[in-house]
Amino acid sequence: MTTSGSADSAVPARPTAGIDPRGPRFSAGITALLLVIVLLLGAGTAAQPPATIGERAAEPAFILFAVITALFAWGAFAGVARHPYGFLYRRLLRPFLSAPTELEDPKPPTFAQAVGLFVTVIGVILALIGVPYGLVICAAAAFVAAFLNSVFGYCLGCQLYLLLVRGGIALP
Repeated sequence: MTTSGSADSAVPARPTAGIDPRGPRFSAGITALLLVIVLLLGAGTAAQPPATIGERAAEPAFILFAVITALFAWGAFAGVARHPYGFLYRRLLRPFLSAPTELEDPKPPTFAQAVGLFVTVIGVILALIGVPYGLVICAAAAFVAAFLNSVFGYCLGCQLYLLLVRGGIALP
C-alpha cells in the first residue's frame, strides 16, 4: 500500500489497522508446546481409555486438551487481538521488539482459531465417548498446524480461510 496524494507515492503508508503477525506465531508456539504435553500424557491411555466418562474426563491429557479447546474458543469468538496469548505477547515480548514492518488482517488468524476449535472439540468428543486414540489424533493434527505456524510462519487455517474467500464461500 502506498500513500495517495503525496509527492512521493513510492513511500509505503504506515499500516493503521491489523495485528502484529509475530503475535499469532508466538501464540502458536505456546499452543504447540501444550499440545506436545497432551500427546505425551495421552500416549499411555490412548489405546485403552478409562471405562467411564468421568474417568476419561479426569485424565490429565483430557483436562489440558479441554483447556486448549477453551483457548481456541476464546480466540475464535473474541478474536486473536483479545486472546490471552496476544495479551502476553503485547506485555512481555512486544516492548523489546522493533515495530512490525507490516500488520496482518486479524480475520485469517481468527478463522484459524475456529479451525483449531473444531479439531479440538472433535478430540474432546471422541475422548469422552471412549474412542481409542481419538484425543491423540486430534491433538497431533492441531500440533502439526501450530508447529507449522510457530516455526515456519505457515498458517494452515489462514490458508483455508483464503481459499474459502477466493471460492466465494467466506466473506473477506
